[in-house]
Amino acid sequence: MHRRASLPARINVLGEHTDYAGGLALPFATHLRLTLNAFSLEEGYEGDATIIELWRAAGGWPARLNVESQIPIGVGMSSSAALCLAVVLCVNGSMKPLAACLEAQRIEHQVLKTPCGLLDQMAMMFAKDGCATLIDFSNQSTQCVILPVEWIFKLVDSGIHRNLSETSYRSHIGDAIQVAHVETENQRVKSALGASAQELGLLLNQSHASLQTLGVSLTGMDEQVAVLQQTDGVLGARMMGGGYGGMILVLVESSEILPDAQTFHPSQGGFVEEFFE
Repeated sequence: MHRRASLPARINVLGEHTDYAGGLALPFATHLRLTLNAFSLEEGYEGDATIIELWRAAGGWPARLNVESQIPIGVGMSSSAALCLAVVLCVNGSMKPLAACLEAQRIEHQVLKTPCGLLDQMAMMFAKDGCATLIDFSNQSTQCVILPVEWIFKLVDSGIHRNLSETSYRSHIGDAIQVAHVETENQRVKSALGASAQELGLLLNQSHASLQTLGVSLTGMDEQVAVLQQTDGVLGARMMGGGYGGMILVLVESSEILPDAQTFHPSQGGFVEEFFE
């Protein structure tokens, strides 16, 4: 037997650090993908040691495991969640999206020691081409939101990379600060629905300022975000992902702005295929 799982990177428009607090988020999947091929063996496991550990944690059968990925590591595009979902889908075959998300979260906690919520997994599994996904983590519900064509997103790599498994950001966030961030970030997600590009840009800027209060940004990141926010043709910018470096999400007036940065559009979500050879 041969199973192949394909998972996208995700971009989160708004709704950072809200998933584990029952909040809201508005992510979409990108064209950058991770692919895992699993070929059944009579016994044993072949492949990268970490992937084998994830595979066994998910109850995987004897297999040769090969991964190819276009998703950069350590920049806030959720390469680890994509890998864990790929493992879960290849082990189990087709399954309900939320069940796959929960199992992928479990093995990421167990093996990779990443203190993740469900944003990344749900962003990948519920994504649809041309749409963002409005996620309500209070009840794990999703809604497809067609992304306006005037919302033009680019990513700028800060050059600051990190490993979230080595970062205990929740341990030093004060309860009042965290509650205030979640409440205002939830409102920003709601305000984004139906917003113009100019209005969304202001929401992105506000989101970054709020994330600074959480202490999940860095001075080097803040300086780069400030420069981008003041760049002609940039409508808004903020850090993206868990924090401590990674990608900066930038909303621009046209694709000609920041010509060295790639434009990203919504793509399809994760899936698994099965082959009998």
